Parts: sequence; C-alpha cells; structure tokens
Amino acid sequence: MNNPFSEKYNTLHETIPFGKIKMQHFEPAVLEGIKKEKEEEDNIANNPEQPTFENTILAIDRKGEMLSRVLAVMYNLMSAETCDELDELAQKMTPIISQHNSDFILNERIFKRVKAVYDAKPDLSEEDAMLLEKTYEAFEQNGANLEEKDKARFRELREELSKTTLKFSQNHLKETNAYELHLTDAKDVDGLPESQLEQAAQCANEKGMTGWVFTLKAPSYAPFMQYAKNRELRKQMYMAYNTQCTHRNEYNNYETVAKIVNLRRELAQLLGHNTYAEHVLQRRMAEKPENVYNLFRQLEQNYHQPALKEVEAVEAMAKEMEGNDFQLMPWDFAYYSHKLQLKKYDLDAEMLRPYFPLEKVKKGIFQLANRLYGITFRENPDIEVYHKDVVAYEVFDADGTFLAVFYADFFPRKGKQSGAWMTNYAEQWVDDEGKDHRPIVSIVTNFTPPAAERPSLLTLGEVETFLHEFGHALHGIFSKTKRQTLSGTNVYWDFVELPSQFMENYAIEKDFLNTFAEHYETHEPLPDELVKKIIDSRNFNVAYACMRQLSFGVLDMAYYDRKEPFCEDVRTFEHQAWSKVQILPQVDEACMSVQFGHIMSGGYAAGYYSYKWAEVLDADAFGLFKESGIFDRDTAQKFRTCILSKGATSHPMKLYEDFRGRKPTIDALLKRNGIKE
Repeated sequence: MNNPFSEKYNTLHETIPFGKIKMQHFEPAVLEGIKKEKEEEDNIANNPEQPTFENTILAIDRKGEMLSRVLAVMYNLMSAETCDELDELAQKMTPIISQHNSDFILNERIFKRVKAVYDAKPDLSEEDAMLLEKTYEAFEQNGANLEEKDKARFRELREELSKTTLKFSQNHLKETNAYELHLTDAKDVDGLPESQLEQAAQCANEKGMTGWVFTLKAPSYAPFMQYAKNRELRKQMYMAYNTQCTHRNEYNNYETVAKIVNLRRELAQLLGHNTYAEHVLQRRMAEKPENVYNLFRQLEQNYHQPALKEVEAVEAMAKEMEGNDFQLMPWDFAYYSHKLQLKKYDLDAEMLRPYFPLEKVKKGIFQLANRLYGITFRENPDIEVYHKDVVAYEVFDADGTFLAVFYADFFPRKGKQSGAWMTNYAEQWVDDEGKDHRPIVSIVTNFTPPAAERPSLLTLGEVETFLHEFGHALHGIFSKTKRQTLSGTNVYWDFVELPSQFMENYAIEKDFLNTFAEHYETHEPLPDELVKKIIDSRNFNVAYACMRQLSFGVLDMAYYDRKEPFCEDVRTFEHQAWSKVQILPQVDEACMSVQFGHIMSGGYAAGYYSYKWAEVLDADAFGLFKESGIFDRDTAQKFRTCILSKGATSHPMKLYEDFRGRKPTIDALLKRNGIKE
C-alpha cells in the first residue's frame, strides 16, 4: 500500500521520490508491475475487435507504465549507486523480468494482431508508420515467427543471456573496486602533479591509511599512467587494469565472455541469420557487415601509417630520455607521449586544469546551450536525488516552456560503474489528451573530485567528456515525438553518437573557451597562448587514437560476425583478432574482452564501429557550423529541428540529409584530423 512505485509520483514534474524508496520496495514493485503489464497484454491479445493501429500498436507502446517506472530506477541505480543488496536483488529479478519479456514477445495472439495491422498497410503518419515497423520487427527479430520448439529455445537463450551479461558487469565492478595501490614513499609518486597527490592522499585518508592510494577508476588511473616517473609502478598499474577479471577467482570473466558470444550467435542463427552481426546490423545505418568492414578499410588506409609515425616519435622521445636500448611498452606510451607533447607544444593537461573548475565548465556548457538553442538550466534543490553529489535542474525553452529535468552526477564512488554515460528516468511522449510528458534525463561521469584545498578541476579530456554526455542529454531533452519508444535517444546505435560527438567539437574552439575558462584562484581568463597550444595540438597522436578505436571495433566484429561456436581461448583470440591494427606491442597477460562492457554487457555488441561511424557524421555536421558560425542560431535550430527533436521518427539518413542537404562523407573527418588537406 505504501510502495512509492505503485502510483504515479505526486512530485514536481513526476520526478522520482528517491527519499521514499527503500530496498524492500523494489521486488514487490517489479512483481506487481509484471502482473499489471500481463493484464494489459491479455487485454490486447483477447480484444474481440479487428486489430487496428490504435488498439494494438499504440496499446503495446503504452503498456507497462508501473514496471517501466520501477525498472528505470532499479537499473539506473545499479550503474550509478549500487550495493551488494541491490546486486543480489538484480540477480534474482533479472531472469523473472527476462521470462516476462519473452512471454510477451513470443505471444502468438499478440503477434497475430501486430502482423494483421502490418500486413494491412494502414495510412499512417511517418512517425506512426515507423512505430508500426519497429513494433513488427521487434516481434520478428525476437522469434515470433519461430516454430514452437525453437521459440522455447529462444526463450532459454534470452533468459540465460540476461543473467550472464549482468554477471559480467557485476564481476568487472567488483574487480575494479578490489584493487588499490598504496604508496608511502615520496619517491614512488615522483612526477605526479599536486592535484593527483591531493586526490590520492584524500583517498588514503578515507581508508584510514597514510600516504597515497591510487585506484583503477579513471580520474586516478589515467593521470598515474601519464605522470608517474616510476616505470615499474606504471607497469604494475597497467597490469592491474588490463588483467581485471582474468584472475583465478569468482570474478573471472573468460567463460562469461565465451558464453555471451555463443548465446548471441545462437539467437541470431535461430532467427535465420548467419551471424549475430548480420542480425544486429539490419536496424543500423550500416545495414550489413560489409559496410562496417568498408569503414574499417577506409580508416586503416588513412590512419595506419600516420599512427606508426606518431608512435615512432613517442619512442624516439623515450630513447632520447632513457637511452637507445629502451623498448616502448604500453605502460610507457601515455608517459612519453606526454613528454613529447610538452616538447612540441609546451602543453600539459595540468597547465589547463586550473582554468577548468567544474562549476565554471558547467556554467559555460549551459551558456553554450542557451546561446545555440535559447534554453536555460535552473538548479532546483527541492527535486530529490539519489546521492548527495547529484544536482537536479529544471530545463526551460526560450519561451519559458518547461522542457525536462536534468540530473548531473559527476564524481566517482564505490557504488558507481567506471566511465561516463547519459540515461533516462522517464521518456518524452504525448498522450491522447495532447499532454506532452517531458523527459527526466541524467548524465553520470567519473570526473576528478574536489580535494580538501581546491574545487574539482577538470582536464581538457574531462571537458570533452562533459560535452559528449551533454550532447546525449540534449538529444533527450529536445525530444518532440508522440510515441515514447521513438523518442529521444531511441535511435539506431550508429546514429546515437552523432549529437554527443558533435558537441565535443566545441572543446577546442577559442570562442567557446573564452566564455568560461578562467583560473579558479586568480579569475584570470585562459591565456590566448594556451588556447593556441590547445588548437595547435588538437591532432597530436590523433591517428594512434583512431587506430586504437578501430582495434576495438575489429575485436567486436571478430566476436559477433562468426558462424561457428566460440570455443577458443579468449585472450589468444583477442590478440589474434586485432593484431593487424595494433600499433603498440601486445602484452601476453593482458585481456580487454573480459572487461569490455560496451560489447559484452552494454548495447554495443556488433556495434562498436558506431563511434567512428558517428565521428564521420559529426565532423561533416560541424563543418556546416564552421561555415555559418559556431554559435549560429539558425544552423543550431536546424540541427535541433532535423535531428535532436526527431528521435527515431524517420530513418536517420533521411534526418541527416534533411539537416545537411546531402549524405555525409569521410572527407571532413580526414580534414579535421589533418590527415588530408
């Protein structure tokens, strides 16, 4: 009776009453949500009326309100603020939820009605035609046309896959949290900047230790690899990071990886596809594996040789410092690359950090959104949040209309997954009365936290990450669709990164940096000479970075574009799969696959190429802003109208062509990266 999930939230903008939600509320709410959704599904299946778009397709789109409400909170907290109790609950509830989803997608009576509407080819708006197509394909691609024995197997595979991917991500988080490097000798932290030492000392103090504690979380690990002079400790950290989930303990993910790959392959083959990649790419801009490989070939042809030269230059720098016998290893690259960047451009991330206090960066990015689109962000402390570090904002359009609620969750903590992401707690949609239900959007990052003596100061890379996730957030905030399954970021995976990567372009634009970057103590603006160094060094090691991303995409396709069962040794397979596009020496013990959440437990299986695919799009799109002015309101409005507000209401290539007036080409990316004139 008192479960906060049982009714619509009686709160401002229907935001989540986190303070009322207790662990004991989740399980009964999930079970009650499943019960209610089953009743709705039975009503659809048993409807005596002729199947129509309204009584079948729309009814499917709008079912499961309570279940969606509780799962949005449960799954988001599992990523951003989990605990052992929540993890155990997820392991218990995941197979139940998976079985419920299978019951629906394999319900013959419902599929018969969906197919009847689909075959009737009703006269619909473009958006509703997309919803009909998406609904039909969801059934077809999830086994609705299978024979009974194959449906039973399909159900087993889905349930097993949901449990196995959950196990993968939980193992990785636990391995990450289990490691710490505790140092007490000042010689061992030689080279590390003051900001990192303060952070590490604070971490040690929180654990009741003296000295410094470094972890595998990004704000700790990445600077250590870049600045620590002690090569053996860099190697130790590198090996700890790159051997996560390979150890002989309960968190080993070798068998988990093989199981995930085989489950997905069998699922695809049950549906009549040769490989899982072939299955996935049906609903991607790439359409088929051959087009992904074509992108890979273009990237390798243009970036491979420049990447080799970049690594040669870093190795030459290392030998200049250490002697001609020095062999560059992966744990050396960030360190000597940084030394070379200092030599060539006199630029160091720590030079910039004082000019990027988080609060100023946040203000600058909010002002950028205001300048481009006229929107404003107003902090509202009365909106409840799930952790004291989270800040809630109301977002308003240029005319004062309420647009969205926006949560910002910036700092690492024990219960948070590594990395950065955008998510929704509620989607945008319009009901039959014409009410526009606005979204609740969140960005979650692991930025450098504040220290005792200073605020959170970001690196330029963290500023880019903020812009990236904020681009995803704008995609959700600006959503203007009628149907919630088509709203916001519910687009093709190889299109979803366009709005995010587009925003990254501003990170090295002088006119943007000058709007907010100032020293946190003196309040002096970021000097022009530093801005020039940022711009001059924008393509430093860009080819190496591209080849690194390419290697991840190649590995992804190696796992998922295969017809035969996977029975190889995971580490050996990985090393062989991406060997032709690896630039640095491979380390025998290292294995990325067992911690590669994007393609194992996330949504990027057979889709990691999307980052480079979208980079082609974002370079091409930003080219129009460069022509008309990076703050040009008309161009921004066109980007909002044609892309950001449309969700999945049209094919993404049509949306892009509506904005740009033509198809994208790789030329803008090559030009931006300095690969071609």
